Parts: sequence; C-alpha cells; structure tokens
Amino acid sequence: MNDVPGRVGVIGGGRMGAGIAHAFVLAGAGVVVVERDDEAAAAASARLLESVRQSVERGTTDIGYDALAAAIETATDAAALAGCHLVVEAVPEDRELKLAALARAERVLGPDAALATNTSSISIDDLASGLDRPERFLGLHFFNPVPTSQLVEVVTGAATDPALVDDARGWITALGKTPIVVRDSPGFASSRLGVALGLEAIRMLEEGVASAADIDAAMQLGYRHPLGPLRTTDLVGLDVRLGIAEELHRRLGERFAPPELLRRLVADGHLGRKTGRGFYEWSEQ
Repeated sequence: MNDVPGRVGVIGGGRMGAGIAHAFVLAGAGVVVVERDDEAAAAASARLLESVRQSVERGTTDIGYDALAAAIETATDAAALAGCHLVVEAVPEDRELKLAALARAERVLGPDAALATNTSSISIDDLASGLDRPERFLGLHFFNPVPTSQLVEVVTGAATDPALVDDARGWITALGKTPIVVRDSPGFASSRLGVALGLEAIRMLEEGVASAADIDAAMQLGYRHPLGPLRTTDLVGLDVRLGIAEELHRRLGERFAPPELLRRLVADGHLGRKTGRGFYEWSEQ
C-alpha cells in the first residue's frame, strides 16, 4: 500500500500537529484538525494554511492552493474525526492528556480505522492500555519541522497488528519520508540517541568545556551532523527535551538525569527558538 489514507484526523494543531496535517494534505488526503477551543482552532487553521501557501509558492506541490485549502477542516469536537481512516494524536507530551485524547478519538472511529500517537518518549503499550482496540494503535513519531524532515519512527506495541505496521510504512513512504520500525522501548531510537547526545552537550557547556557554538561545530564539522546538539535542542524546545529526559531518567537511570542548566533555563522560560532564547539568541533569526 503506497497511498495515504483518504481522510486523516490530527488531534492538536500546534507546530507538530499542523506539520503532520500539512504533510498529509500535500499527499492528497483530506485533513481535519481538532483543537481544544475556537481560538486554538482558528490559530491552527491559520498556521496550516500559511504553511500550505508557502509550499505552493515554493513549487513543492503540483496541487493549487484553493484545492489544498478546501481539503482542510478544523473543529473543536472529537466527533469531527468520525469517518477518518487514520487519526494522529499530537497533543503536548503529557501522559494523561494523551490518554484522554486517544480515548475520545477511539470512541468515534470505525473498527478498521487506525489510531496513532506522535509521542517521542511515552510507552506505546502504556497508552494502548486505555484503548479498546490496541491492535489498531501504534506510534508515528514525526520530527520537527515536519515538512522538511525525512524520518518517521513507526513504533509498534505488543498488540499492534503487523498489517497495520505495513500500512503505516506505506503511508510514510507516500509522504516522501523514510519510515523506520522500532519496538516500543524507552525513547524509541531517535529520542534515546538524540537526548543522550544533547544532555552530554549541555553538561559540557555547564562545565565550561567550550562555548555552545564550538560544541555544536565539533559535531557538525567533525561528525557531519547538519545541526549541533545545542542548536537542535533550541529547535526542539528545551521544555520538550527536559520532559523526554525526565521520562528516560525514570525508566533507564542516572545516565539520563537532566543537567541543572537545562532545568534552570526551562524554569526561567528560555525554551529555545519559540521564546527567542535558549542556548542561543533567536530574536533576530
């Protein structure tokens, strides 16, 4: 199967949710984004339509703007997800919030519909424990920024139907991205490796080993990483990285203990690009 589902729902229209919706609508799906209230839905719609407009202007799609815009809906009620062939939950990285969102979606979906979470660290089996049809559930971990990122982790739970995994790999390929299949485990593959590198870079900065720019240059120029670990943390969000580190610390031990510098920056509201400051200043970038 190398086509995307005909109708895709996305729960949460923030940067990640809008990016996921953007990817599916450009691949030919009809998309509905469900947000918590009218204000958030309007913001999600504006965010998504602007990213679609930019794709049209850049020539990255052959579909016209009007046709793409017509394929996008926003709503505030999970009932709008009825009829979706796939729903991707993309709410903030909070277990209880995700469990509630997934349960609301499952109640309105048909028995053959697929349900996915974009979690970067929470156990798929843990989230599946609140569902009636865990065999139709898996992780689809997209990366920020979604439109330009090439990777999606397909995370399988103990109950996930192997046929659903095959379908998911086809959907991701149809988006023009590369799927990797990962068994449910703490941090999956990407978060576990990425956070390990990011936390060590933060510790080095905290210890005065080198400047943020020089630490990043070591990985860019020495190991050909497109971005250094500290700039990547700014793009991901220091709060997001802290949350993942705390989960990995709880499940895997002291090697994932968050550095005090990371905790202090988050407490001070310096979350990276989205607030204008993290390990770098972003106000003029």
